[in-house]
Amino acid sequence: MELRRNLISDSLLVQETAELLHAHGGSATAATVVDAVFKLPNIDSELATHLVSDLIGADPRFEFLEDGSVKLVQSNLDSLPLSTTDFVVMDVEATGAKLLPCRIIEIGAYRVSDGKIVAKFETLLNPGTPIPRFIAGLTGISDEMVSRAPVFADIADDWLDFAGDSVLVAHNAPFDLRVLDQEIGRAFPGQRMRNTSLCTITLARHLIPDLGRYRLDSVAGHFGIEINPRHRAASDALATAKILIRLLDTLDEFGVADIGSARKFRIGGNGQPRTRQTPQLAFDV
Repeated sequence: MELRRNLISDSLLVQETAELLHAHGGSATAATVVDAVFKLPNIDSELATHLVSDLIGADPRFEFLEDGSVKLVQSNLDSLPLSTTDFVVMDVEATGAKLLPCRIIEIGAYRVSDGKIVAKFETLLNPGTPIPRFIAGLTGISDEMVSRAPVFADIADDWLDFAGDSVLVAHNAPFDLRVLDQEIGRAFPGQRMRNTSLCTITLARHLIPDLGRYRLDSVAGHFGIEINPRHRAASDALATAKILIRLLDTLDEFGVADIGSARKFRIGGNGQPRTRQTPQLAFDV
């Protein structure tokens, strides 16, 4: 099966290979990779090339050069300009509110381009397992509602097409993206999404330091944004998209121009900007 351009291998060995190449300035011989990653020294170059080729497969982060070495294809995601980058702002409702593993029962997303909401993705999903009573009460989504809904694998290609190369955004992005990558791994074994991401909780903490509470309701209320109904994927994602637009406006006012700078920038309690110096890899590995 051909690897989608916005999917990459979830293998720890592949991750080690990417980190090794990064440490070696972006490329190394296949024999060097086999020695370091597979712990197999003194392998001849032809066999090493076969082993590394089988390991990295069609992962778009790598390419073989004519001299037989392996190159890490640099993708400087931190340099993506905020003004021209597309964002896909998403929310998932799942069978677990905080703990993993769990299954997605609804996904909603909006594409934000040039400061405007331009497209929508929304669907219920059949998790293949009963929805816990607490989750059903919280979301209003019942087993009956999802009984005839597609499973994630049925909509996985449509989702990947919608997401494309965009920056994925969510309120508490680490949870939503972990749940999403679990479903991706079931539909595309051994793979995960490549897209870089932003979290509106983190951005709000950095840009609205005196807000106090950063739940979706609190940040939305700060901007006068309504959420109706709450705890449904599409309406929560819509509110998050509107929040993102307001936060991007704030970043623009302070001259913050790219994704990497947006992650580091913060406003102090005195309302003055200050930059958090956080080491970042120069490219996605």
